[in-house]
Amino acid sequence: MIHTRQDLLEALGVPYSSEQLAAITAPLEPAVIVAGAGSGKTTVMAARVVWLVGTGQVPADAVLGLTFTNKAAGELGQRVRAALAKGGVTPAPGAIEEGEDVGEPTVATYHSFAARLIEEHGLRLGVEPHATLLADSARYQLAARVICRARGPFPALEKRLVDLVVDLLALESEISEHLVDLDDLRAHDRALLARLEPGEGDPAPPVKIAEAITAARRRLEYTELVEAYRAAKAERDLVDFGDQMALGARLAEQCPPVGEALRAQYRVVLLDEYQDTSVAQRRMLVGLFGGGHPVTAVGDPCQAIYGWRGASVANLEEFPEHFARREPDGSSAPARRYTLRENRRNGETILDLANGLAAPLRDLHAGVEPLLASAASRGLGEIRTGLFETYSEEIGWIGEQVAAAMADGVPAREIAVLVRATRDIGPVHGELTRRDIPVEVVGLGGLVHLPEVADVIAVLEVLDEATANTAMVRLLSGPRWRIGLRDLALLGRRARDLVAVPRGDGKSLETAIAVTDLAELVSLSDALAAPGDLGYSGAARARFDALDREIAELRRHGGEPLLDLLHRVIAVTGLDVEIAAAPHALASRRRESLAAFLDVAASFSDLEGDSSVAAFLAYLRAAEEHERGLDSATPGPGDSVKLMTAHKAKGLEWDVVVLPDVTDKVFPSNRGRALWTRRGDAMPIPLRGDRDALPGVGEWTTKAVKACEDAIREQSEHEERRLAYVACTRPRARLVASSHWWGPTQKRRRGPSEYLTAIRAFTDARGLDPGGPWVDEPAPEAQNPQRGIVREYEWPAPLDADALAR
Repeated sequence: MIHTRQDLLEALGVPYSSEQLAAITAPLEPAVIVAGAGSGKTTVMAARVVWLVGTGQVPADAVLGLTFTNKAAGELGQRVRAALAKGGVTPAPGAIEEGEDVGEPTVATYHSFAARLIEEHGLRLGVEPHATLLADSARYQLAARVICRARGPFPALEKRLVDLVVDLLALESEISEHLVDLDDLRAHDRALLARLEPGEGDPAPPVKIAEAITAARRRLEYTELVEAYRAAKAERDLVDFGDQMALGARLAEQCPPVGEALRAQYRVVLLDEYQDTSVAQRRMLVGLFGGGHPVTAVGDPCQAIYGWRGASVANLEEFPEHFARREPDGSSAPARRYTLRENRRNGETILDLANGLAAPLRDLHAGVEPLLASAASRGLGEIRTGLFETYSEEIGWIGEQVAAAMADGVPAREIAVLVRATRDIGPVHGELTRRDIPVEVVGLGGLVHLPEVADVIAVLEVLDEATANTAMVRLLSGPRWRIGLRDLALLGRRARDLVAVPRGDGKSLETAIAVTDLAELVSLSDALAAPGDLGYSGAARARFDALDREIAELRRHGGEPLLDLLHRVIAVTGLDVEIAAAPHALASRRRESLAAFLDVAASFSDLEGDSSVAAFLAYLRAAEEHERGLDSATPGPGDSVKLMTAHKAKGLEWDVVVLPDVTDKVFPSNRGRALWTRRGDAMPIPLRGDRDALPGVGEWTTKAVKACEDAIREQSEHEERRLAYVACTRPRARLVASSHWWGPTQKRRRGPSEYLTAIRAFTDARGLDPGGPWVDEPAPEAQNPQRGIVREYEWPAPLDADALAR
């Protein structure tokens, strides 16, 4: 048994700080632990279980731990079991006799806990307890089918199918996350239209008001699709993750016996990453374990980076009120707060930088203080920065920094390159591959930018939609068909002439693509099938015919299962041969990337054997543009540099972290959250469960709407700063950050963002070696040097003789 703090220290052999011990040995009552980056929150949670079980306050099997991902749940469960065994509270795994039940804590994800809740108690709400979980991929399949079968008309929804699928699921998720009734949403938007729409003879409304009117009309039409989508799920006994949380919240609030049973079963509850919970999750947990039950939430508001996908940092802020403790006299009082400040991950120099970046965030959140360096990390940590004239120079320097780290003895697996924009993954991957550095792209959003994967996606887009002109240009100008610029321009003219589009400025190819984006009328695929006689070269005409026949052949197999179709595309286009012919290292990387993409396609669930290319493309679009957490990919164990988005790096750490393209309007991003006053796929703030923490419109005037939108953008800026804080607290020993003035083709200069400028100012103030150049800002009249230099190239690019021979 454990009786004192000293017993705990001796049993576990960990030199806990006084702050950690205070949280570990806290009374058996509701409490929230604000745990900064690298402060050992998982270690503290495991030790708290040892303390409570070892001191006899609760049995081991009366402890419930909840977190977000299966990986995190597995790690937390392992740490808890290992700590219990090490502390002598439970037998070591090898000492347990077969059939012996020693009891152990339950550790699960929030969603799996809700799923079990529905399975055991769903009938109380008339819900089929064994409903099938609809995976993210299958959601896109079902949503695409619903949209295609919807009767309409939907005059306000003029987008392409892939975009409608993304918007429909985004709105439906928000409706579930905030437990909003569809009729309430409709009533809100109808009242808004009645208030804002001008009457007959009235002047046109101002732009801001007109945008709000359009958004409300679209939302009303989307609600019809949401209703049809939910009916399709119910008809098939399907639920998705949003349904699980919404149903869990309803069970908790409407069926008190469920909470009574769970409180009797689990006498202690630990909630991990609580800053990332949604309104529905919070209401479920309060309904089940509120009223003074011993609940300990652990989180860090400075690492709340998922607000755009439904998380509400207000849950952590308001935990003391939501989970108030019971006083001896029966009254209630706010739950106690504990703070973990000692960071045991980062070198002191890196930690000081992170504290500076997070200073504006600490002013927003209660109980958050600067992190303190551990004794072992004082004086350690290295920061390197670079600002280059061009993007290509920056990417080359990134490759040099990775190579230099490996030359210093850092294993490849202990190096990560974290990007804010997925479009940077392709160039960085190419540079590292060129240097023969092993690299792994983590996550679907990055894979779609690699050339070998982008080529396959381009073929899918052309097969799915005849007006996918940008994808068609990629195929025509690529290394296989190698159509010259003159012939491409003539084909664009033919596409425009087929639909009698005005000639405009005569830039045929550019006009064809632009008009497609606006009206989806011009089709290079149609021109390919009927190219006419515009004076094409003989080689181009022959290749047009061959490509047209190939596309027609592939379209005949469009009904095949998705994975079969992808394998057919790879074989017919010769991509497998091209990869095999590449140099060994390059071929190996491309095979790995393509295999990872095919794994995603294999897990993309079909519904009733119906394989929808459109749904898969919508799924890829969401992963690329919105990073809605569609894939739960985590870094593999291989000895390779990990290349991923900064969002995916949360909870991970490496010796060296590289942040490329810390550029104005890139990191921090200028995209921000969807504005409900402009977007039909965004939930109106007055209906959200966390509306008290969000800005309102008030009077519907241009000034008031603009003020509301500015306040939402300010919140998005806070979230970007949290992401920067997360990124800068990943490296143990070295942080590398860079930017550039001129992109590959841009007319406007870019330049460093406020984050990179702050990092450089930090190193200058400390007198540290910046490690890289810092190019002065170009003169006001300067132009992109990459645009001003005239170079001659052979077009199409010549084939590599060695690869061609192979």
